Amino acid sequence: MAEKPQPVRVLYCGVCSLPPEFCEFGSDFEKCKPWLIQNVPDLYPNLIKEANDKEADKVADKLQSTGITSGAGDGAASSAPKQEEVKRLPGGKIKKKEKQEVVIEKVVRNKRKCITTVKGLEHFGVKLSDASKKLGKKFATGASVVKGPTEKEQIDVQGDIAYDIVEFITDTWPDVPETAIFFIEDGRKVPAA
Repeated sequence: MAEKPQPVRVLYCGVCSLPPEFCEFGSDFEKCKPWLIQNVPDLYPNLIKEANDKEADKVADKLQSTGITSGAGDGAASSAPKQEEVKRLPGGKIKKKEKQEVVIEKVVRNKRKCITTVKGLEHFGVKLSDASKKLGKKFATGASVVKGPTEKEQIDVQGDIAYDIVEFITDTWPDVPETAIFFIEDGRKVPAA
């Protein structure tokens, strides 16, 4: 009599619960990498090489960050100048520090109607919801806080009030200097002052 076929034992990832062959197509591949290296190193040999390279980079960074000072007898020990703390994004790019400026732009819609957008007030400690209420009351228009195309909040005010708004901003919030206010005209940034 023939033997009964035995069920196949399938190994599943401990992180994403997919078979290890399919982890790279899942949404949590970065989280799965340590588990894959530990449990199935032969399946993804390039992961082991990548992990070793990362460890080598960490050791190299530590060695570079520790400065070696010479113990010369003249009393003046040379010290390495401190480098500025720089935030790095995941791709290794350096994150730029945002400038403290208010940008006012007039957007025309439906031929005659336009919207004035105010960006950057939050850099001066202004609460945007309060600012939109004050702008709406002052100019008797609708004003709201919306997320712009860059996922940052901005104030949209109905109507063409671009030039009147500069005086209102500097009078209402004295922390905002007039030299920090700019207009966008024909795609160029023009100072308001």
